Amino acid sequence: MKRLIKLSFRNKDLPPFSCELGGRGRVLDLPLIAWLTLIWVLLWSSLHWANVLIGAVVAVAVCLAFPLPRVDLGLRLHPWGILMLAGYLLYDMYTSGVRVTRQIFVDHPHRAAVIAVPLRCRSDLMLAATAVAVSNVPGGSVVEVRRATATVFLHVLDADRPAALDAARQSVWRMEKLTVRAFGTPDEIARVAESPPTAGHGRGEGP
Repeated sequence: MKRLIKLSFRNKDLPPFSCELGGRGRVLDLPLIAWLTLIWVLLWSSLHWANVLIGAVVAVAVCLAFPLPRVDLGLRLHPWGILMLAGYLLYDMYTSGVRVTRQIFVDHPHRAAVIAVPLRCRSDLMLAATAVAVSNVPGGSVVEVRRATATVFLHVLDADRPAALDAARQSVWRMEKLTVRAFGTPDEIARVAESPPTAGHGRGEGP
């Protein structure tokens, strides 16, 4: 006997947080239904169970009458990967903040530079997510993302030693791996398990 409702966690072909009705390709976006139901309740200004039920029925009817095109952004949610990414971000923000504070109070100024860091994933979503994650950490910020070559250009404050530049590249690749393991597809996760590509030379700036 066929299931009337198939949820996305039972069918990997469906977009995340969705369900399929009757196996006829009618896919409902559950967050959209929840949002439309909330709007219905707010319009009636009554948080009654009957009002919520009617709002949900109306939301399903609207989604069936006016279906949206299926768009798969390539986003997957991996709970353990999300926890690992959040923990590393907090740790990196703290250690980078301490390192930047030390650089401010040193006797000699540090030389800044912009370095090119090629990434392993080429999807727009993973490129943007990695760039945002890297920019949230003190001491380095992404000044450009080159989509054609999947390369981010990172501005670093401490570029006096080649080891510091290599450490900055390794930090970006580590952030890319954690981001993909938190939100990427199986193919992307397998790609970040490979060795990082060869990095280009940075463009130096004045101190």
